[in-house]
Amino acid sequence: MERREGGITAPVGFQAAGVSAGIKKQGKDVALIYSEAPAHVGAVFTTNVVKAAPVLCTQQKVLRQPMARAVIINSGNANACTGAVGMEHAVQMCETTANRLRLAADEVLVASTGVIGVPLPIEQVCTGIQAASAELGSEAANASAAAEAIMTTDTFVKQVAVSVVIDQKTVTIGGMAKGSGMIHPNMATMLGFITTDAQMEPAALQQLLQATVEDTFNMISVDGDTSTNDTVLVLANGQAGNEPLTVDHAEFPAFRDAFRFVCTFLAKQIVTDGEGASKLLEARVTGAASRADARKLAKAVLNSSLVKTAFFGEDANWGRILAAMGYAGAPFDPAKVSIAFTSDQGHIALMEHGEPIQFDEEAASRILHERDIVIEISLGDGDASATGWGCDLSYDYVRINGDYRT
Repeated sequence: MERREGGITAPVGFQAAGVSAGIKKQGKDVALIYSEAPAHVGAVFTTNVVKAAPVLCTQQKVLRQPMARAVIINSGNANACTGAVGMEHAVQMCETTANRLRLAADEVLVASTGVIGVPLPIEQVCTGIQAASAELGSEAANASAAAEAIMTTDTFVKQVAVSVVIDQKTVTIGGMAKGSGMIHPNMATMLGFITTDAQMEPAALQQLLQATVEDTFNMISVDGDTSTNDTVLVLANGQAGNEPLTVDHAEFPAFRDAFRFVCTFLAKQIVTDGEGASKLLEARVTGAASRADARKLAKAVLNSSLVKTAFFGEDANWGRILAAMGYAGAPFDPAKVSIAFTSDQGHIALMEHGEPIQFDEEAASRILHERDIVIEISLGDGDASATGWGCDLSYDYVRINGDYRT
């Protein structure tokens, strides 16, 4: 696997653009992804019962026809909880894009992110679509512009691209994502878009996306809030010229690993950029009786406000971790649990086989002062494991969300 420059335009046959339409007070807010050839689509959406109009619109299209040529995205307004007019606006975004690119409306998917409950300024959005369609390009700068245009409270662009050799052909996977707050396992207020020039069997594409999301985007948490707009889409246009990838293809594992790398990278970027965050926390649970149990325990630790505030305060309060595990809904024996912290400043054991360990507070302080911290949890109940990512909870999180709408 080799890292490539750029993001969603790195694969052959993809173009992108990002422009400012004035939806947000400043910055780019309309992004467009375009495939020069029809692309198979894989999709995963929010588990929230309340789904935004663009989520419903895209879900319906993918069910009718899992093929697409373009994705139109706006930031600054979620077009969620906006009634019948919200769906009309989502459809209008697709139709405007289709007209500009000379496509059928069903070949265009839509996504939105931003403030909930406010009607979309559709005239501004459509003007932005016209501008974006005129600026489409396949350069790295085009990918960066699109990645910038999907940001809301994000503080930096999140994108990545890698290549692998499949059937003696170079196959590339690119991706971009946004997300900073309302981030919770089972998707979050995040948008993720992945492009690849691999030729893939449609069922294999959807299966790969769902399995990968479970271990990446569904294993992150910033604040425990699940959004109305969460969407992850993958487009595969087959322009690399490889033999169609199925799960039984001899080189499918190489593609799967590269795909997982892209999704893991983007997921970790989201929690690194958590609203007001100063720490990236990685919870590694090993020795669980089942993978499902390991996932529940990792998520419970990362979702705990008391755990998150302890890390913000750089306090080695490991009791909060054990308490969070206790209400996770996964069985384990507290008498077998071991807990340790690791960072660039070293490793410190805090609990071993259910017994507290006297530790050096200064050494713990040095470890917790680092930005990237690993929480190691060993259960001694089996061979299953899981890893999740989260962040601390700071004063700035309250400040950012206290005036988000205004």
